[in-house]
Amino acid sequence: MTLFRFPSRLDAVGGLLTLQRELERAFDNPLGLDFGPSGRGVFPPVNVFRDDEGLTVRMEVPGVAPESLSIEARDRTLTVSGARETATPEGASYHRRERETGRFARSLQIPSDFDLGAVAATCKNGILTLRVPKRAEAKPRQIAVQVA
Repeated sequence: MTLFRFPSRLDAVGGLLTLQRELERAFDNPLGLDFGPSGRGVFPPVNVFRDDEGLTVRMEVPGVAPESLSIEARDRTLTVSGARETATPEGASYHRRERETGRFARSLQIPSDFDLGAVAATCKNGILTLRVPKRAEAKPRQIAVQVA
């Protein structure tokens, strides 16, 4: 039996693996922008949106007790941390394990026109909702016209 050795530039399997890595990278970040550790696989997943009154942050934290969550605001950074623990039954072993356990932390940079001193937090059905109101000076205000 004869074995052939191809130069690395002609390695078909290596080329396919490189292509797969590049496609995964493109789908994880389609615009090529770096917003820090976000995307698939980051826990907890988060949605952030703004409206006329402020900013809303929704995090999926299933299996995390609300009393184990810690929310901290420092400068322009909002950090949510906590722990998700699951007990393995006595004598059992995992066939498949996809849910992460242990401590976690997720930090978000909040624009300066929002008031981190007035954040309100609620947790219902595994969804943590943080409401960050706009600063008073950032809200639009009506100006009365004086008769001269």
